[in-house]
Amino acid sequence: MSQTITVEGMACEHCEQTVEEALEDVDGATSAKADRETESATIEGDADPDALVSAVDDAGYDASA
Repeated sequence: MSQTITVEGMACEHCEQTVEEALEDVDGATSAKADRETESATIEGDADPDALVSAVDDAGYDASA
């Protein structure tokens, strides 16, 4: 299963990597790809959307499902 969330505040590749790592640490997420140009992240797996948003928020970015 794939899901996409909105992520604001990414300005560079390092930001994308930070968001991806935060998302991949969430239980149920198997992989994540962040894109600063579209202000989004796509996550593979069956992770809870609220947990994904919380992980991104904890990493210092603004997210919404």
